[in-house]
Amino acid sequence: MKSALGQLFNQATIATFAIRIVAICLCLVTVTTLVTTSFNVNMAIAAKYDRRVLEGADFSGKDLRDAQFNKAVLRSVNFANANLSGVSLFGSDLTNANLSGANLRYSSLDTSRMVGTDLSNAILEGAFVYGAKFKNLKIAGADFTDVDLRETIREELCEVATGTNPTTGRDTRETLGCD
Repeated sequence: MKSALGQLFNQATIATFAIRIVAICLCLVTVTTLVTTSFNVNMAIAAKYDRRVLEGADFSGKDLRDAQFNKAVLRSVNFANANLSGVSLFGSDLTNANLSGANLRYSSLDTSRMVGTDLSNAILEGAFVYGAKFKNLKIAGADFTDVDLRETIREELCEVATGTNPTTGRDTRETLGCD
């Protein structure tokens, strides 16, 4: 009798053990799914819009940190109050784009075309602008701290520089190094 009872007890223990193993596996699958989903959501922030034609698109107020808009056509795009820190706009056409109030800290605007672009109250601190074309910009209240500009470009911007950035409290003329 003891051996039959012992076998029954062992089978019950094995069944309980198996149920616990299945439960642990299900928990691991759930945790893995949650982690993977969270990772993918964060990756969506760093979207790639390279070489796209996005003329007139509205990205106002969006968090686009570290996104890429390399060689994109961004004419008349609305980036007002968007977080564009670390964004690459290399070679993009930003003609008549609205970047007012945008955070462009440490972004790359190298060889971009900015004609009639609104940079009023934008923060360009540490941005890279090598070879960028600037013409007829609106820069009232823009912060150009640590932006390396060619002397001819700096002089042109100083001619129209006014205001103080409402976020950083820095005077536009001071950030440009105007006399």
